[in-house]
Amino acid sequence: MGKSKKSRAGHRSDPVAKTVKPPSDPELAALRESKILPIINNLKSADPKSRSTAASVISSIIQDTKCRKLLLREQIVYTVLTQTLTDAALESRAAGWGILQVLAQEEEADFCVHLYRQDVLTAIEFASKLIQDKVLSKEAPFAKLPKAEKGFISSIAASLVSLLMALAEAEEEILESISNNNPITSLLFSLITYTSQDDEDPISAIRGDAMACLMVLTEDNTNLAKYITSTPGSIACYETLVSLKDEVSGDGVLACTVLHNIYASLLEVKNLSPKIDVADDADLISTLTKAMAGFVPGQSEANGSGWSSPSEFQQLALETIASIGTSLGVEMGGSAQLFTKKEFGSGAAAAGKESGDEKDDEDMDEAGDDIGDDIEGEDGDEEEGDDDDEMNEDEIEADMDIVTGVDHDDDNIDDLPTLKSLIQIAIPELIRLASLQPTDDLSLKIQGHALSALNNIAWSVSLIDFSEDSNNDVLGAWTPVARALWQQVVSPILASDTADVDLATQVTSIAWAVARALHGETPLQPNEHRKFVSLYQATKGAPALQDPEDPFQALGVKCVGVLGQLALNPAPVDLNREIGTFLVTLVAGLPGTPTADAVEAFNQIFDIYGNEEYAYDAEVFWKSDFLKHLEGTMSKAKAMAKSVNKSQQPELRDRADEVVMNLTRFLSYKKKHKPVQMTVRERS
Repeated sequence: MGKSKKSRAGHRSDPVAKTVKPPSDPELAALRESKILPIINNLKSADPKSRSTAASVISSIIQDTKCRKLLLREQIVYTVLTQTLTDAALESRAAGWGILQVLAQEEEADFCVHLYRQDVLTAIEFASKLIQDKVLSKEAPFAKLPKAEKGFISSIAASLVSLLMALAEAEEEILESISNNNPITSLLFSLITYTSQDDEDPISAIRGDAMACLMVLTEDNTNLAKYITSTPGSIACYETLVSLKDEVSGDGVLACTVLHNIYASLLEVKNLSPKIDVADDADLISTLTKAMAGFVPGQSEANGSGWSSPSEFQQLALETIASIGTSLGVEMGGSAQLFTKKEFGSGAAAAGKESGDEKDDEDMDEAGDDIGDDIEGEDGDEEEGDDDDEMNEDEIEADMDIVTGVDHDDDNIDDLPTLKSLIQIAIPELIRLASLQPTDDLSLKIQGHALSALNNIAWSVSLIDFSEDSNNDVLGAWTPVARALWQQVVSPILASDTADVDLATQVTSIAWAVARALHGETPLQPNEHRKFVSLYQATKGAPALQDPEDPFQALGVKCVGVLGQLALNPAPVDLNREIGTFLVTLVAGLPGTPTADAVEAFNQIFDIYGNEEYAYDAEVFWKSDFLKHLEGTMSKAKAMAKSVNKSQQPELRDRADEVVMNLTRFLSYKKKHKPVQMTVRERS
C-alpha cells in the first residue's frame, strides 16, 4: 500500500514574511536604514500614536520617488491594506488612504490592477459608507463635528475619489465593478449633491473631483446611465448636474460632460423609461462654447488649480464638443435615410456592379512608369475651373456671416437640434481656435482639441446620404459651414507647408470630410490638391501617430481619401485626370504601396469611375487607358490581400479581400460599358 504524502501547507513560506533584501545602491541602502525601516516599524507598532505618526510621515514622503520605491519594496501596500485602513484611529486611516491614492497616481496602471486584485473595492465600500454616515447624519451634523474630525473625513473622501478615478481608468473590468457597486457610486452622488453647511466646509471642495470621477464612469456606460436616470436615490444627483450645466466654470463644464455621457449612452437604448427628463446635447453646447471662448493666446496654464483652472475646463469643453460631434451621427440616425451604407472613412465598395470573369494578370511595370511620366507632365497647366472657385474677401466674409448666425437659414433643421446648435453656436468659435498660430504648449493643445472637434462634426455630417432629397435642408445648412471650414482652417494650414505630421493629419481628415459633403462645391484653390499629393509623398508609409495599430488612420490614407473626393463629378476633366493618374499609379506600384493606401486608392477609383455618364469617364478613364493599367493590378491586389495576417489585422485583411472582389466586378462592368467611339475605334 502506497504511503500518502504529508501535507506541506503548514510549511509554505509566507511571501509577505520574507526578508526584504537591501538595495545594492549604497545611497538607497543608507536611506532605507536611516528613514524607511524606522517608519515601517512604527507603522506596525502596538502604540496607536506611533502608528498614526508613522502613517502621516509616510503620506508626506511617498511622493519622493526614492522613498516610494523603497516603501514598495518593504510591502507598504500590504501593511496599509491589512492594518492601517482598519486602525481605530481616524487619523491613521486618513493617512492610509492618502498613501494608496498617491501610489495609484504615481505608479503605472498595473499598480491599480494589483490593488483591485487585493480586493481594495471592499475596503473602499466600507469607507464610503463611513463617509456618507458622517456627512449625511442628521443626529450629528457634519458642520458641528470637531474641526480635526472634519479634516480627516474630508481627507478620506478626497483620497477615495482620486483612487476610484485611477482604478476606473486602469482597466475596463475595474470600471464595471465600480459602476455596479451601489455604496461606492452612492458616495459620488452624495458628494455631488452635498450642500455646503458653512463657509469653510471641506466636503464641498471635493464636488468637482467627484464629478470628474463620475465623468469617467459614465462614458459609454449604458447600465450606469439608466441607473442614474431611473433610480430615486440617484435622480437627485442628476438634478444637481442639470442645475450646474449653465455655469461657465469647472463645475459647469464637468456637469455638461457627465450629462453628455449619460445622453450618449442612452441614445440607442430601446424601451427606455427614465424617471426624469434627460438633457440632450443641444442643451449643453451654449455653456461649452462660452467656456472655450474664454481662451486667449498667451493664457497661463498655472491660473487656478484642478478643475477651477480655466485651461483645464476649456480643454474639457473642447473634448466634450468633440465627443458630441461623434455621437451626432448616432443621434441623427433617428431621421429617415440619413446614412449611406458606406463604411466610415472608406471609399465606396462598387456594390451593385455586375460580376464577370477575371482577366488574366498582366505585367504592369512598364505601364506604371508610363503613368508616372504622365502625372509629371500635368504639373504645368492648371485646370480652368480652379479660378472660378477662388473667392474674394467679401465672399469669404459672406460665408462666415452665415456660419456665425447672420442671415442663416437653419430653421429647416429644427428636428436636428444638436446639429443646429453646433452650426450656430459652437463651430464659429471652433474655427477661431483651430485657426490659431500657437506660440506655446497650451495654444497648441487648444488648437488640437478644436481641430478634433471640427473633424468629428464634419465626419458625422459627411456620412449623411445627400443623394436623398429628404436631406437637402441639412445640406443647405451645412454647405456654407463646410466652405468656411475649408477656407479658414484647411487652406491656411496647407499653405503653411507645416512639418507637424499630427497637425497635417488632422487637417487632411477635416478636408476629406468636407470634400465628401461638398464634392464639386469644395472651394479648392489653384494647385491646392497638389498639397495633398506632396503630403502623401513626404510621409508615405508612416504609421498613424494617434493610433499606430490602425493603418487606416495614417496620413497617407487620408491624403488618398481627400484626393479621391476632389476628383468626383462634377470635377473638371484636367483635375480628374491628374488625381486619377495619381491613384492608378499608387495601385500599380504594389507591392511598394502600403496596403491601406492601396485599399483606399482602389475604393476611390471605384467611386470616381463607377458611372460612365460622367464627362471625365470617356476623357480620362478611357483615353488614359486606365482599364489596361487596372487589369494589370489584379495579381498584385490578390498578393496584397494574402500578405495581410488575418488574425493580427482582421479589418485590413477584410478590406483587402473586398477590394479584390470589387476590382473583378469593376473591370467587368467597365468592359461592358465601354464608350461607343472607343469600341468603334478598336474594331477599325
